[in-house]
Amino acid sequence: MPTLPNYTQFDGRYWDTGVIRNALDYQGVIAPHTGEPYTEAMLLGISGGVTFGYFTFHYEGYDPQVNLLTRNTFEPMETILDRLAIPREVRQSTNADKARQTLMQTIEDGQVPIIFPDMWSLPYNALPYNEGEWGAMPVVCFGYEPGKQEAYLADRSFQPLTVSTDTLDAARARIKRDKHRLLILEHPDHTLLATAVRQGIQDCVALMTEKPPRGSDRSFGLKALKHWATMLEKDTKESWSQAYPTGRPLLAVLISAYTFLSPAFGKTMQAERDTYAEFLDEAAKVLDNAALENVALRYRIAAKTWDGLLCSLLPETVPLFKEAKLMIDIKAENLIEKGSDATAEMLANQQALDALKRQAEADFPLSAAEIADLRDEIRRHVLRVHDAEAEAVLALKAAMA
Repeated sequence: MPTLPNYTQFDGRYWDTGVIRNALDYQGVIAPHTGEPYTEAMLLGISGGVTFGYFTFHYEGYDPQVNLLTRNTFEPMETILDRLAIPREVRQSTNADKARQTLMQTIEDGQVPIIFPDMWSLPYNALPYNEGEWGAMPVVCFGYEPGKQEAYLADRSFQPLTVSTDTLDAARARIKRDKHRLLILEHPDHTLLATAVRQGIQDCVALMTEKPPRGSDRSFGLKALKHWATMLEKDTKESWSQAYPTGRPLLAVLISAYTFLSPAFGKTMQAERDTYAEFLDEAAKVLDNAALENVALRYRIAAKTWDGLLCSLLPETVPLFKEAKLMIDIKAENLIEKGSDATAEMLANQQALDALKRQAEADFPLSAAEIADLRDEIRRHVLRVHDAEAEAVLALKAAMA
């Protein structure tokens, strides 16, 4: 019966850091500075910590999106594994039968398989499937039972998630680069923890204040926050007033921005600045640097400004926005608290959200003047976030000087 015995690790909230946290915990790995399992906050910090990214997407046949990043996305999983010198083995095959046998054998051997299925293909994500959208996100597969035709996953939920074996096989096969990929981790080298923490903090400072490893300056860090504020204020081709003047396009980008900042995308309501503050509290002990505890307070202040920004994106004073926010929040809560048992509810939440977009096409509730006020209110919150982030990251840089 290929199911890991006594698997209870469901604390991971975000894909990269969550699966590593869960896998190491099951293997009995204990962090040297706490005597407890590694926290996801510590892994977030080591991965490069928090940053900001602003990206817009306009594809024919799809709603426009404003996608917002809150953490390092430049190979964070590999970064954690490299910095802690965690040995890993990749097992991958283009043959579906062989891949299935490898997965079951890995579980029977008592090892924790991290797999990379297409998230759009997993029913509990309740995402509308189409050929133009896909994304491989890591999850732990702790059980695969051909007799029952069920597979069991740990993925951003406090509950074990169940999918059919056929569904999981198809999801693992959908994306060519990640087809049937399976990753096995061993134990980290604890002697490298302090160095890993320092490197992670250096990355955080650089990602917020310097040229990014790839992409435009205005897409990352403090400059990206300023750019977003400009796009909310100006009347140019890429600005919100021109690209998303009203109706469905405007509601769509408000929904995408809110989703990418919230628990719907594995985040906290404070853009993970509260989580990063927890990392800094741990880092202060690892590095014997009390100044980092004071920096943690600055990130908790910044966290509150992010909370305010989220509220400004879908203000509850507008019934249409209030309902959209409610559907996003309930769907996320259903996944986190109820898991795959709430799949039908989550599908209903998504369908209600789609219906609100259609409603916005025909009857948008705000006048042009009110939309301008909405943009200005969001802009003011973005600038508050910018100022709080600038204070926090400069304090972080000073504390590590």
